[in-house]
Amino acid sequence: MKKENITILTPEGYLELEAELNDLKLNKRPEVINALKYARSLGDLSENADYDAARNEQAQLESRIKELEYKLEHCEIVDNQDKHIANVGSTIVIEYEPGDDEEYKIVGSLEADPFNNKISNESPIGKAVIGHKAGEVVSVESPNGTYDVTLKSVN
Repeated sequence: MKKENITILTPEGYLELEAELNDLKLNKRPEVINALKYARSLGDLSENADYDAARNEQAQLESRIKELEYKLEHCEIVDNQDKHIANVGSTIVIEYEPGDDEEYKIVGSLEADPFNNKISNESPIGKAVIGHKAGEVVSVESPNGTYDVTLKSVN
């Protein structure tokens, strides 16, 4: 039996995807349908750029809706119960060197946003710290080599 692709999400990430899906279905889809109706009303569809654009937008919209539905149906929501052990959903502070600290939230790969300090559980730092407690020194294997960081706090 083939294992399905499971998307790991925090509870917040699940709600964000669900909100996007609802917006696409309830707001964007009717807009696209109206644009198609209008473009059809203009006459000859063979040379109707508005119609072609509306059809392309509809195809992209339906593709995104299917993608979101699949991810929401095939996801695992991780709600970190043990706040002392780093896991998906944890906010951590790591120390690279004395005085060089960074705070990150560990999220599933779909929610990762490095510019907002949300790192994936599949990233080198995410993989290294998961399962560890505050005060532990962990080795991070990165493409540039291995280095140690201190896990200063886990929340």
